[in-house]
Amino acid sequence: MAKEFGSERLFAIPVNDPDSSYQYPDRVRIELEQEDCSSYERAAEFLNFNGNDLVCMQHEYGIFGGVAGSHVLALIRKLKMPLVTTLHTVLRDPDSNQRAVLDEISHLSDRLIVMSEHAAILLREVYGVPDEKIDVIPHGVPDLPFMDPNYFKDLFGTQGKSVLLTFGLLSPNKGIETVIRALPAILAKHPDLVYIISGATHPHIRRREGERYREELQALAAECGVSSQVIFNNRFVSNEEMIEHVGAADIYITPYRQEAQVVSGTLAIALGAGKAIISTPYWHAKEILAGGRGVLVPFDDPDSIANAAITLLDNDAERHAMRKRAYLHSRSTTWQKTAQAYMASFQRARIERMLRPRAALQDIFAPKATDTLPPLNTAHLVSMTDDTGMLQHAIFSLPNSLEGYTTDDNARALVITTLLAESTPQSHEHLALSHRYLAFLWFAFHEKTGRFRNFLSYARAWQEDVGSEDSHGRALWALGTVIGHSIDPGLRGAAGRLFEAAVPATLTFSSPRAWAFSILGMQAYLDWFPGDRVIQSACNLLANRLLEIYERSHSATWRWFEQSLSYSNARLSQALLVAGWRSDNKRMIEVGYESLYWLMSVQHHQEDDLFVPIGSRGFFTQGGEKARFDQQPVEACATISACLQAFRLTAEQHWLDEAWFAFRWFLGENDLQVPLYDATTGGCRDGLHPDRVNENQGAESTLSFLMALIEMRSIEIPIAENMSTEMSVSL
Repeated sequence: MAKEFGSERLFAIPVNDPDSSYQYPDRVRIELEQEDCSSYERAAEFLNFNGNDLVCMQHEYGIFGGVAGSHVLALIRKLKMPLVTTLHTVLRDPDSNQRAVLDEISHLSDRLIVMSEHAAILLREVYGVPDEKIDVIPHGVPDLPFMDPNYFKDLFGTQGKSVLLTFGLLSPNKGIETVIRALPAILAKHPDLVYIISGATHPHIRRREGERYREELQALAAECGVSSQVIFNNRFVSNEEMIEHVGAADIYITPYRQEAQVVSGTLAIALGAGKAIISTPYWHAKEILAGGRGVLVPFDDPDSIANAAITLLDNDAERHAMRKRAYLHSRSTTWQKTAQAYMASFQRARIERMLRPRAALQDIFAPKATDTLPPLNTAHLVSMTDDTGMLQHAIFSLPNSLEGYTTDDNARALVITTLLAESTPQSHEHLALSHRYLAFLWFAFHEKTGRFRNFLSYARAWQEDVGSEDSHGRALWALGTVIGHSIDPGLRGAAGRLFEAAVPATLTFSSPRAWAFSILGMQAYLDWFPGDRVIQSACNLLANRLLEIYERSHSATWRWFEQSLSYSNARLSQALLVAGWRSDNKRMIEVGYESLYWLMSVQHHQEDDLFVPIGSRGFFTQGGEKARFDQQPVEACATISACLQAFRLTAEQHWLDEAWFAFRWFLGENDLQVPLYDATTGGCRDGLHPDRVNENQGAESTLSFLMALIEMRSIEIPIAENMSTEMSVSL
């Protein structure tokens, strides 16, 4: 994988046997202690907070601790990202514990990889795994040249001799004693022959029995009179040495004693090296050696092994033809091809998670309070603000000074603190923050251009001469809110002067969202100065532009202002509602309701009954696929504001229900069943990915939640009866 796709952020987590330690390469980041369940839980936490894209687990009974390896479930239950599991063993007759573990692994895995068709059949028929969840990727093999075994024989002192080879970790089920018993008959025809047994004893066997099995094999070789022709290489060889060992073999033998083996890595490697192969008929061997790519002999049958070996050694042409068939068959399973197949499986897993997101188990069962509004907590807002203004980004809940500030965020923050100061005049903290955010907007305004700059570095250096139209519109929205709602005359005066200077540029804008933000600011201004005909005229001009593009763009099936849905969508509908209400333009009001109703239907996932805002990973173009991720708090906030605006105008319960529907998204009623709002910090996480929540609590997300919460709290005050004179339109 690293060689084919790059090694950046690719790492491994191995399992340490009890009372053992190993010298691992740098690619190992952390280690699991086999029998310590807490180490599995900590590994899951490590994987989650490091923002990894995917986990691929290699599963084999005996690797992981607990009953039937159940400790690993503590890890994979907590994973937020997709999980692809490679199953090295699929049992036809598992015991109850083995079955329970594999059933849960199958359920929690996005995809399952097996290395043989037989294993795939067992998954379907025994474990009920759907076929579309299974990928068959044969065991990978080194990309070796097709070479004469004599090239390597001098490395082992076997030049001029025929070489039989078995390699891999030694254990009694390998059946090596059967080959030793066959040697006398083979040596009778081919006296210049050696049998190399290469590999250390399996660590589990060695820990339980020591080297008893190897010693029994050595004793058997002595008993059969073949000790001088049997070479034991008692160690775990490197990849380079393994290639040399396999390369030196004339015949490779896997004499396993049981058929229930769905994969043999050593057999696959021998095939990839173009070896003539003799094997017992276990499941993987029958599949991989079909078509004349090897010879199958009965289990525990020394005579059959001897006859097969003698036949191949006597017939060079047949042996070389078998070698070539094996080698050509293996070309599609080289490690490069295997890496590509794995990457394709990973990509499928991520795409499927996007289409069918799911929560981790602890999130499914975590308590959620989605029917009550949480208390107002501005601690994170204060934490993200320094003596310049509000910082743009956070690392988790820590302000990220490196990314600097934006006019966008300081404008949003000014709207929020103005409304908070209005509702809690006894609190001086909110008023002080409003001063800071308004000072930022004054600093951002460029008198010569009549425009706001947007991005400011932490060193207080502007990163452009002219900011986006949207940032200008948001700044005007904030200034209008101060004028219409601030309890501080000084703030209103300063905001009013800047508002006057900023209005003319808005009439030149082409961005519909900049029009909408500007309309919201002008409407808030008109709450305080309803007789200002210049601002009323400018507001009507922008609102009519919104109406015009809707009339040109919408259809019976696409009731929207543009040919795509992107960001802050509901603000367009909201702007038409408030502008139409003030100017008594019935068509504007009608379009505001119509477009908002349609938008809510698009953002309502009927199957799960969830609010699913348009994702920023591709948005939604007419005639195309709707992006489900990444879901952003700013979309939920805009939707809540627009629905509550519709509720204020109509007093229809439907719109209040829709606002609650969107607000619960913040509290955990979403695709992943994870709260975006962090009640501990008062911040809001930055978005919902297919496999996890973005844990960073940046300014836009936190401000979006606070804005939504403030407006939801304000609706608790009866307003319908005084709608005509006291309607708040600032949000």
